Amino acid sequence: MRKFVRVPVPSTLKSRGITAVQMNHGISAKKRLGENHEEKHQTDDGRIPPEILGDGGGSMISGGSALSAHVVEPSSRHTVLDSVDVLVVGGGPAGIGAALGAARAGANTLLIENHAFFGGTASWALGMGMNQMRPSGQPRSVVHEHLIRCIAAYGDQAIRFGRHSVHCNVEYLKLAVMDALDEVGAKYLVRIQAVDAIVEVNRVLGVVVATKRGLMDMLAKAVVDCTGDADVAFFAGAETMTEPTMLMPMTLSLALTNIDAAKVKPADLKAAILAAQPKHPLTPSVFIEVQQIAQSRSWYINHSGTADLGRIDATDPVERSKAECFSRRQAYDMVRSLNESDNPALREIEWVASGPQCSVRETRRVKGVYILTEDDARAGRAFKDTIAWRSGYVDLGGEKGEDRYGQMMMIHDVPFTSILPEKIDGLLIGGRCISTTHVAAGAGKSIGNCMATGHAAGVACALSARKGILPREINVSELQDKLRDDNVNLEIKDREQKTP
Repeated sequence: MRKFVRVPVPSTLKSRGITAVQMNHGISAKKRLGENHEEKHQTDDGRIPPEILGDGGGSMISGGSALSAHVVEPSSRHTVLDSVDVLVVGGGPAGIGAALGAARAGANTLLIENHAFFGGTASWALGMGMNQMRPSGQPRSVVHEHLIRCIAAYGDQAIRFGRHSVHCNVEYLKLAVMDALDEVGAKYLVRIQAVDAIVEVNRVLGVVVATKRGLMDMLAKAVVDCTGDADVAFFAGAETMTEPTMLMPMTLSLALTNIDAAKVKPADLKAAILAAQPKHPLTPSVFIEVQQIAQSRSWYINHSGTADLGRIDATDPVERSKAECFSRRQAYDMVRSLNESDNPALREIEWVASGPQCSVRETRRVKGVYILTEDDARAGRAFKDTIAWRSGYVDLGGEKGEDRYGQMMMIHDVPFTSILPEKIDGLLIGGRCISTTHVAAGAGKSIGNCMATGHAAGVACALSARKGILPREINVSELQDKLRDDNVNLEIKDREQKTP
């Protein structure tokens, strides 16, 4: 039995502070191929060529990759809680997509989540639209539609459709996610937090989780990191990227009720909050969005959150605590702005909920074989190894000093090499922590986009587990065929977005 090397969170390891310019200089795998903005990241038989894989690709297993992909029991003081084909860590939109995709592909799949419910930002933002779930009102995959169908099954109070978004009552969403997972046979556990990675040589074989009974091991043939903060990748020693001078802000959403829609409009709430800033200075100054929660008489407020505090790193425990506590007081100031308004209808509005935590827009991003850029997003770039696409806005969430909020981008591809860590094996990435620059992260963090990359990562890991090979060794053409079977259109012709 081979010895396992446990890779704890290194006390001295900090984010590399690589800027977008520095990152682009480090992309050795970039190869331009003509006028159609297409990147070639795979050979004609669908495999990723060795010169692109770099040092991390399969070199640790010369001639024996199929054997190395089987999970072996580690020599450990921890109890093994479970051993599966595909382990998905993080139950937000990307994790939901990964678990549904992997289970639909036939893998023994387990989804674990730190909170007591699934949905991530889609749940704790209290009704904020799940953007880019149906761009231009059109379905984008079987997996997206599966979740939408499960929400809609709870009736009219559960869901409302926008031009590209799905607005839902989050209590029904929490139920619907479990329904969808049950229907595909995916296992799931809540209140389970990954606190370490189990690594052999250079390959992730599972994670260590914290439970009320102590630390336990979760083993898998392949792991999908959908934590948003790249926790598993970071614990495993993968290189991650964090901007040294800028990060998108965090936001604690609010839910309001006792609203007479005949007397007040969302713009009235926004105007009252902004007008009260001299008296209530914690209120956000960059943007405030007020919308109806599903079909209810309640509204939610999304806003620029901690933008006025400057750069906050949500992976830093001190900074995260400061941001969470500040945000509770900020929410109170916003409500007081309404209750002290000259408008009697605004004074009647009641504050009924805030999210269980702040929604985090950006922390660590994994450095992959390819780093997706702002230019890729704006040019609508296509890649031969595409496994998903992203639509929507260049949206940095109200970052101070940033004027690109709400700018429409082109529909652009996400290559397999952007969900593949550069040097760590046995692991793929889904969601907002895939390999991108800072602005490219803002161009693709919408819920429907995160679900799409998670879906692709889950199917890829299911393929690798079934074949007994590493995720980086799969035939990308086969993965693309599986995704097409799930109604993913990987050949977008018109990349101009028709609706905002």
